[in-house]
Amino acid sequence: MAEILAENLSGKDVMGSDGAELGRLYNITMQIDTGKLEHLVIEPNEATEDTEFDRNGAGRLLVPVDRVQAVKDHMIIQR
Repeated sequence: MAEILAENLSGKDVMGSDGAELGRLYNITMQIDTGKLEHLVIEPNEATEDTEFDRNGAGRLLVPVDRVQAVKDHMIIQR
């Protein structure tokens, strides 16, 4: 995958590979000791139904970064 600056991802809409709109990127988590990216933290849309992804205490979706398939106008997540 091409190099993408984090500032270009902030607020980007996130869709599943099945075409379902999941929400908007809120943040990205990483392992502090290794610098490895862990999860996309997604603010779900009101219409977002239950998904296979875990949620944090604020109700945001936690999507493993290895599920990212493409980043263009939207981020596409493997579902």
